[in-house]
Amino acid sequence: MPRRLMPCRPAPGSAARRMPGTSWLSATALLGLVLLPACSGSPRSANDLTAPRNHLLAEDRGASGGEDKLKGGVNAYLWRATLDTISFMPVATADAEGGIILTDWYTPPAAHNERFKITAFILDRRLRSDALRLSVFRQVKEGTEWVDSAPAANTASDITGRILSRARKLRADNGNRDD
Repeated sequence: MPRRLMPCRPAPGSAARRMPGTSWLSATALLGLVLLPACSGSPRSANDLTAPRNHLLAEDRGASGGEDKLKGGVNAYLWRATLDTISFMPVATADAEGGIILTDWYTPPAAHNERFKITAFILDRRLRSDALRLSVFRQVKEGTEWVDSAPAANTASDITGRILSRARKLRADNGNRDD
């Protein structure tokens, strides 16, 4: 015969019987004490807000245990080189299998009225210049609003060139193996 569970009842004269809602208040107070330390961080300065927070880069950049091949149609050298090159910017999303890297807005320390964002697509398994598509977005602060503005014409091509150079160096350091 299955055992029937009985609801818990406080002992006669216990605090829970004397004060309705005490267990709810206790649970809320305990939860507040547990969550309170999460709110007690040091105040962030203006420099902290522009500093990159590349928590994704603290992990292995290969996204597959350091192998020179990644799953999907992505060149591992281009992937790692892209992360290396834009490591000064906070990474918002990085999908190694899909070959997409999106940064969050980055404000250079010397220019407080402009910010940049990069979107990188790695399109092929081969290490070729047309296997990387990079877009740079720029906004300028006008009053209290951020307004879209075109970056310098050579910004995306300069960053792309640095990524390709870094990818070639990574491949050379790995014995020129293609993946």
